[in-house]
Amino acid sequence: MTSTSLPDSLIATLPGSAYTDPGVFAQEQEHIFETMWFCVARSSELAKPGAFRTVDVGRESILVTRARDLSVRAYFNVCRHRGARLRTEESGEVKRAFQCPYHAWTYDLDGKLVAAPNLTRMPDVGRTEYGLVGVAVREWLGYVWVCLAEHPPSFEEDVMGEVITRLGDVESIDRYGIANLSVGRRIVYDVRANWKLIIENFMECYHCATIHPELTEVLPEFADGYAAQYYVGHGAEFGADVQGFTVDGSAGLDRIPGVSEDQDRRYYAITVKPQVFINLVPDHVIFHRMYPVAADRTIVECDWLYLPHVVASGKDVSRSVELFDRVNRQDFDACERTQPGMGSRLYAKGGVLVPSEHHIGAFHAWVSERLGGRTPR
Repeated sequence: MTSTSLPDSLIATLPGSAYTDPGVFAQEQEHIFETMWFCVARSSELAKPGAFRTVDVGRESILVTRARDLSVRAYFNVCRHRGARLRTEESGEVKRAFQCPYHAWTYDLDGKLVAAPNLTRMPDVGRTEYGLVGVAVREWLGYVWVCLAEHPPSFEEDVMGEVITRLGDVESIDRYGIANLSVGRRIVYDVRANWKLIIENFMECYHCATIHPELTEVLPEFADGYAAQYYVGHGAEFGADVQGFTVDGSAGLDRIPGVSEDQDRRYYAITVKPQVFINLVPDHVIFHRMYPVAADRTIVECDWLYLPHVVASGKDVSRSVELFDRVNRQDFDACERTQPGMGSRLYAKGGVLVPSEHHIGAFHAWVSERLGGRTPR
């Protein structure tokens, strides 16, 4: 079936190979994850100088740390001597410098080469020239974002611009004070599905009435199948009898003070391509980061963020966490159910999108454009 033979109500999806072919995934790593701004850590994880985290961005391992001047730095996790990984742990802390465990080349937190066996006998080796190679880094919303591109795109246009496109302005998200919230819970999901399936699922609500009974109780309009993300500035309204964004609709926790009256009792979802989902409700924020591992595997790290005193006091956040944890598991189960079908001969030319999913077609066009039209058909 080709797109020209489809009824007007339907448009074609990407072909199945776009979700299964390692070659396509390699192109996505090179042309999407390694060229765009990629969210890698919560800033609070790098609370003091020497704290670090290692993250895979595309095909590269990136070492993110906080320097002595409290700025965040990001480097390729590669020793300049013989290419050994400097750190293999996911996170940790060093006192003053990163030392390669192979030949002891040592770099300070600013990336400068400060020591190596017999280095004083090699006066022609530049300490900066042979220091760690940095990548662009920004902090926003209390998260660290990096870009591996030699000439990074505008953060304001590519990242903040996604929020403006969804909410109408950046002030709307500023009211939640996300940078000053605290992590009340973090859950990491290992999803056996392609990253694009997860984004497509998050972008539409055609499935909500089928697999999200708890969510549609809290947000009744979602039962109609139309994605709130499709409408600029729209937030899905809580049900009349719903007190809070919790698994049973019971009262939530302390409302974030900056949230406006218009934003109260509403849920907003934002997709920041290529790997961030932001969910806003009056008393907390749910922040997803995807780490694509393979064509058929994606790690998703999800933070539930609350006012600092809510977390510090040990208040019970389980009812709000349980609601979206269930939503996540329901969504990821659906994606894992879909992934095998991507390899079926029946799906070789892809499937179809109904009208309430047509906006996913714009995402497919974006992927194809990023790959220079190389996505197989």
